[in-house]
Amino acid sequence: MATEFKMPELGENIEEADVVKVLVAEGDTIKVDQTVLELETDKAAVELPSAHAGRVAKVHVKDGDRVPVGAVLLTIEEAPSEGEQKPEPVQTEAAEPKVKEPQAKQVPPAEQEPEAKEAEPIEPEAPAVEEKAPAKAPQPEARPSRGPAPASPSVRRMARKLGVDLHQVSGSGAGGRIVVEDVERHVRELAMAATTGPIAAAGAPALPDFGQWGPIERQRMSGIRRKTAENVSVAWRNVPQVTQYDLADITELEAARKRYRETHPDGVKLTVTAMVLKAVVAALKAYPQCNASVDPTAGELILKRYYHIGVAVDTEHGLMVPVIRDVDQKNVLELAAELDDVAERARQRKIELDQLQGGTFTITNLGGIGGTAFSPIVNFPQVAILGLARSRQEQVVRDGKAELRLMLPLCLSYDHRAVDGADGARFLVKLAAALSDPLSLILEG
Repeated sequence: MATEFKMPELGENIEEADVVKVLVAEGDTIKVDQTVLELETDKAAVELPSAHAGRVAKVHVKDGDRVPVGAVLLTIEEAPSEGEQKPEPVQTEAAEPKVKEPQAKQVPPAEQEPEAKEAEPIEPEAPAVEEKAPAKAPQPEARPSRGPAPASPSVRRMARKLGVDLHQVSGSGAGGRIVVEDVERHVRELAMAATTGPIAAAGAPALPDFGQWGPIERQRMSGIRRKTAENVSVAWRNVPQVTQYDLADITELEAARKRYRETHPDGVKLTVTAMVLKAVVAALKAYPQCNASVDPTAGELILKRYYHIGVAVDTEHGLMVPVIRDVDQKNVLELAAELDDVAERARQRKIELDQLQGGTFTITNLGGIGGTAFSPIVNFPQVAILGLARSRQEQVVRDGKAELRLMLPLCLSYDHRAVDGADGARFLVKLAAALSDPLSLILEG
């Protein structure tokens, strides 16, 4: 019996993925949970296991294809199993399994639509059937049968009235049940998304033919690059952003870090970023409006009472921002170990999707590359992001004397709807004070 293995849902708001590599060929015998495709979504790389065992009768995708959720990936001929019957979801007419041999003679190639190779064969029982074939019966792309979404009748009525697909709504009730507030939140998100395009802004002028002036090469954006472009475009159009700058004296902090490395050569890799993670929590607790999101529809500021900090990681596949959760509950060494782990897995494309979600604040450190300062773009829907540039020796007057001190440039970009300029400056002062006193970081955790 032939079974269509289709693209499953890979995560919230993920509608498609790029095929990085097809790992099976037609005629191969595969097992359940055997990895058959390597995919790249907008957020991470994914290894896709097969849900069926049997012989691969047809591979419907190739390397480089962009495939939507619900599209057929493989046709698998499953070997009959004694004493076990696997329920097959009915995708098309019940009469489909009767005859399959003469499919090549049923519809002339000129009359086939591009999706015809995905459709089920038409039965050649009589000439009349062939005459009726061109009458285009509705044949939408079959999506996986997901069953009814968990919601009460009143919520279903509300969703129908608003035109909301409950399968696209995340439930916050017990067991993932969808409640009225979830539908209202989803409608607000759709309204906000309607004002923003994916990458290009609405009405953007058409590009000229650059080839008329010289050779060009077009490179397709990876899924991660497309998602980055979409996110920064959304932030740039929706966030009234301000960036403020300050310097933190990290002379003692760097000396303490080096002493630890010398006395613990085989210990955790202690970095400035890990220390900044801890210091940021103190500033966020003092100024909670920086650990928030803006709900413009409701006219509310959503203050988050947890501290999940995203850290931007530069990889050869693009910028990724894994999230370190509950930073306030971990000491500096624990944060350093976790940061080193998630950064390495991000570079190897082994990061889990849930580790890229739920951040409340973001840190991006360009100090290892260079630069004196920069203006990072807020990671929407967060309201603030901290940039770190390269630390440098500067002459500073302390107690009436000029001294050389190691100064770290701090660059805070924030949503001016949530954070006033004065509080943005106070946030940086608080952060700089924490970084100038290594003992305070130790006492924090």
